[in-house]
Amino acid sequence: MASQNNRPLQRSILALAIVLGAAAAPGCQSHKDKASDAPAASSSAASALGVCTEYAEKVCAKAGAESPVCNSFTQATELMAPTACKAGLKDIAVTLDKLAAQRSDCDQLVKTLCGEVGPDSKTCQMITAETANFPAAQCKEMAGHIPEILEDLKRMEAANHPLSAELQLAIAEPTAPGFGPENASVKVVEFSDFQCPYCSRAANVVHQLKEKYGDKIRFVFRQFPLEMHNNAHAAAQAALAASAQGKFWEYHDVLFANQDSLARADLEDHAKTAKLNLAQFKQALADEKFKAQVDADLKLGKQAIVQGTPTMFVNGTRVENPTDFAAVAGMIDAALQGTPPG
Repeated sequence: MASQNNRPLQRSILALAIVLGAAAAPGCQSHKDKASDAPAASSSAASALGVCTEYAEKVCAKAGAESPVCNSFTQATELMAPTACKAGLKDIAVTLDKLAAQRSDCDQLVKTLCGEVGPDSKTCQMITAETANFPAAQCKEMAGHIPEILEDLKRMEAANHPLSAELQLAIAEPTAPGFGPENASVKVVEFSDFQCPYCSRAANVVHQLKEKYGDKIRFVFRQFPLEMHNNAHAAAQAALAASAQGKFWEYHDVLFANQDSLARADLEDHAKTAKLNLAQFKQALADEKFKAQVDADLKLGKQAIVQGTPTMFVNGTRVENPTDFAAVAGMIDAALQGTPPG
């Protein structure tokens, strides 16, 4: 069990992982200019307010817009007299120099990490943006754990690049359920979890892909039941049992339509809905006939650095938003035209 002293480090690594795992969603900004919602003020009052706002903005630009220093300084300048803010602005260089000294550990952390993952890499860009908002003490602590942090960051950076030709062939093997010709020039592979709500959205995308592209692409469905979903592994085995009877997609649709009902008895009820041979289906589940195949898919997914579901690849390039039909279709169209997707 991790000690109490390691919790700040774990939070730091988690913060980096979240930022590197996905682009930030658009939303309200936490540091909105307070003057924008205020009643109209006199020109002199507005001018005075502008001095303090400018003072805070200059400090936040150096300290990090989401940093504790920026937050505290913004609140302080809201209470300061305009003359005090004006004086502070006059000697802003002194404040910025002190901030630079305080954040030297953070600057060194960024330099070290970016030197390892590549200064021009997407991962370096994310590290730079995220670390700007870390407290200086947090950066100092992380500096003592560079090897552990780099292990995760290098794995994340690897996820930004297309899969190797060998791994592309492995995940697209025809042993897994799918549709379209095996020799299609464009191969789309999805790693999915029947208990994951986002995967049900991706399932809708898959149906749209089948309708639009038909035999122009090869689509392969891989099982990736997450440990946090207690019924997902059994559901994956059940789906493969249905596939063995030639009814994978029928059962696939029933499972995603009933994600809150995936216990063993439910899986058997869904088999009736999909018109499977129930005796054969039950025996397959009892014998765990397809457990090894599910585990093999999980192993493949880990090799492909699948960190969550759904994860989708177009000719080995990871799709940023597999629940968005337009995003997936755009990559497929480019690949069909001979342009590497990305």
